[in-house]
Amino acid sequence: MTEPRTRHRRHRLALTLALVAAPALVAGALTAGPAHAAPADDIRINEVVTTGDVNDSIELYNKGAASVDISGWILKDDGNSSKYKIASGTTLAPGAFRAFDVHASFGLGSGDKARLYLPDGSTLADSFTWSEHSAPSWSRCPDGTGAFKAAALTLGAPNSCGTSGGGTTPVAWPGSGSVATADASNVFGEDLSGLYQEGGVMWAAQNSGKLWRLLPNGSGGWTPDTAGGWSSGKTLRFPGGGSGSPDAEGVTVTGTGAAGGVFVASERNSASSGTSRLSVLKYDVSGTGSTLTAAKEWNLTADLPSVGSNLGLEAVTWVPDSYLTGAGFKDASTGALYAPGGYGTHAGGVFFVGVEGTGMLYGYVLQDSGAFTRVAAVSSGMAGVMELQWEPQVSRLWVVCDDTCSGQHRTMQVNASGTLAVTAVFNRPGGMSDYNNEGFSVAGAAECVGGSKPVFWSDDSNDGGHALRRGSLTC
Repeated sequence: MTEPRTRHRRHRLALTLALVAAPALVAGALTAGPAHAAPADDIRINEVVTTGDVNDSIELYNKGAASVDISGWILKDDGNSSKYKIASGTTLAPGAFRAFDVHASFGLGSGDKARLYLPDGSTLADSFTWSEHSAPSWSRCPDGTGAFKAAALTLGAPNSCGTSGGGTTPVAWPGSGSVATADASNVFGEDLSGLYQEGGVMWAAQNSGKLWRLLPNGSGGWTPDTAGGWSSGKTLRFPGGGSGSPDAEGVTVTGTGAAGGVFVASERNSASSGTSRLSVLKYDVSGTGSTLTAAKEWNLTADLPSVGSNLGLEAVTWVPDSYLTGAGFKDASTGALYAPGGYGTHAGGVFFVGVEGTGMLYGYVLQDSGAFTRVAAVSSGMAGVMELQWEPQVSRLWVVCDDTCSGQHRTMQVNASGTLAVTAVFNRPGGMSDYNNEGFSVAGAAECVGGSKPVFWSDDSNDGGHALRRGSLTC
């Protein structure tokens, strides 16, 4: 992200406070409405968000065994004069979640209710009443059937029914606590964000709309490639004539490496900084020109819950189909086991993106045709996500937060239920200050020496004149 460090500090404080579980509530303060005849009985109000960086939202969940067409159903607060009508063609599959941003129709107050009506406007399907703002979410636990409780924000995904922080106790960093600078002084300046190490090359995305190709500097760090037009990084452009400047936040490659394209996550067009444009962009990096125009864009904005324009896609990584199918990954769009053959030509894996403002992860199959399908939505359990990194040697996904979460790192893998779940929570290395780290990369198995291998962080704030730092991780 491009705003100064002070904004991160304020954002961290606000979200940290919001993620603390609410105190015990007075008995009877929260109530859920009675069930009604099918299919209304299968559609439940499942989550309500009344405050924070996400606009007032109500999530619905289908707890039944059949798809339900909810076209024309109506959402209301405690008043009858305002209503939100669900668009025609909206269907909820069994086990599906769908969040609706209702703030343009009505606001959700600190003492209010959410009501769901059938299209006739008079048959109440479900309701939920609360006596104080969400902190950050009122969530049904378990989904669709349980009572509402204070929990982490998980719009569009299963509710986090443990503690609001994910329920996992952090442990010490699994490597040396020592951290050293990994770049020369003031090479990159501020706003260096996502990292991805591909053998002897480090790809780095910068918020100002740049992509860097870095090479080893001979002392364990990295320096810009001076060949092929890379010495000052290359300017990124959106497709369609090379217009606009992507706010580049994350970077990854697929199993074919950079030869198959470098993929960048962007949260907005810097030329229109007040508007979200949550996109994954593909770039051909084989040329020598100083500007790279995207060969393809997958604009995911309409498919994701709305967040502030500077709180959007902060991270992207690619996870191979082979791991997902072998682990029994369940496709959230179908409710069945993930079957990549049903998606036509794509990159041989799922792209997972991380949303800074909500801490949510979403998995997408990005087809070569430009189409896309969301196959996963899961909460990281943290206040924000700034980096995602797939580590193939041990088949785990790293989820990284910056100083918003005191530099916490989490790992995730597909569990027995076929969904991504947190497997460990790590504090930042003891020798590293609470930097505004927005990038993280893990060296490959070939660099494992004496039981450890290098890892690198990029500091968006360029603290002390350095944007890159090096640490280690136990192999």
